[in-house]
Amino acid sequence: MRLLHTSDWHLGRSLYDRRRYDEFEAFLNWLLSIIIEENVDTLLVAGDIFDTPSPANRAQQLYYRFLSQINKTQCEHVVITAGNHDSPSFLDAPGELLKALDVHVVGSASPGNPFNEIKVLLNSPSMRGPVPEGDSLLHEIECGNIIASDVKAVVCAVPYLRDRDIRTMEPGETIDDKNRKMALGLRNHYKEVIQAAETILAALYKTDLDSTQKKIPLIAMGHLFTEKGQTVRGDGVRDLYVGGLVGVDESVFPEVIDYLALGHLHMPQTVGDAAHMRYSGSPIPMGFGESKQQKSVIIVDFENENPKPQVRLLPVPCFQELIQIQGDLIEIQQKIHELKREKSRAWLEIEYTGNEIVPNLRQDIIDEVSDSLMEVRRIQNRMVIERVMTASSSGQSLDDLDEIDVFNRLLDASDFDNDSKDDLIEAFNEVLKNLSEEDNHEDT
Repeated sequence: MRLLHTSDWHLGRSLYDRRRYDEFEAFLNWLLSIIIEENVDTLLVAGDIFDTPSPANRAQQLYYRFLSQINKTQCEHVVITAGNHDSPSFLDAPGELLKALDVHVVGSASPGNPFNEIKVLLNSPSMRGPVPEGDSLLHEIECGNIIASDVKAVVCAVPYLRDRDIRTMEPGETIDDKNRKMALGLRNHYKEVIQAAETILAALYKTDLDSTQKKIPLIAMGHLFTEKGQTVRGDGVRDLYVGGLVGVDESVFPEVIDYLALGHLHMPQTVGDAAHMRYSGSPIPMGFGESKQQKSVIIVDFENENPKPQVRLLPVPCFQELIQIQGDLIEIQQKIHELKREKSRAWLEIEYTGNEIVPNLRQDIIDEVSDSLMEVRRIQNRMVIERVMTASSSGQSLDDLDEIDVFNRLLDASDFDNDSKDDLIEAFNEVLKNLSEEDNHEDT
């Protein structure tokens, strides 16, 4: 089998109020062409399909149009899991309908019933009909209605795991207690789902006398932050899992996994030194901090005679150039003139670092690009920012600060001791995380 691993589409995301639907549409069209050219038969999308839990109509239209188009290709299966930006119930809602297109969606975790997160992918699924799920899946295998030679792969489609999925909150517990329970809960969840997958594989091999000639790949998915994962400032990744827990190491994932398809980090990378455990990264730069990254998707080939998958990165074209410019006013103007001569269509983030006060800095820069195809998306004045960051009075610009920056500034202006500040920062991080996980589509 040949699968394609991607994640973190963030459909609907804007960049300093500039809508990016043209980029998303260009990427999805490119992805469709790659699936055809590379003869991909399975697509894995590991979370953060949308940028918000309540995506705009245009973002939904792009998503469903892509799924309907991929159904007309040779790609037999699509497996989609939710990320921390997604609404689990929103993704799950059309699940029954999407099964008709051989699209398997797992928006919510199933604590206590790991079989619900397992997808058995069949060869030529349209000839076999829908595959049973949950408890009935194992029964069908044991009855011989599904045998090993029918199966392309077994996928542990684990979505983003929220607090309520893997730990029980207790009064009086400390942040460290919560972190330990979160890490243990995550480890146990993967252990349970993988054990359920191994039970399915054992049953498949037992009921098929010819199965010794076939190695069924065991694939796992996830959306989380791993230890030493690489991020860049402004990439939109919430680099905390809960409180101060910065990530989990590769030992969380059982060794029997043949390939682990992860989402959440936007930079393509492996988990530690494990070549078969990978983040695909986001397909387009989520911010100017990612503008110099080579974006990619991952092609994974499985062959019966080779137990290890063959993995290669496929570069994604740049659909909208993002350029950062730093310097004094003359340096900024010179760089803009160079880009004009190149007929650039770039979006610009400009940081003025000069020492001179320029009264009409913003207007001067806007005038420079007015007769070009470029757009200025953000202008920062470092001298002004430094004044703001050291000032104790009002007049600050929130455009230059994120939530954590503002909170830290408030703490610095307070009389709290260092220990109290650390506790407040931990609590504030958890509030941010809980807000990001709020599911507005879920029935209450």
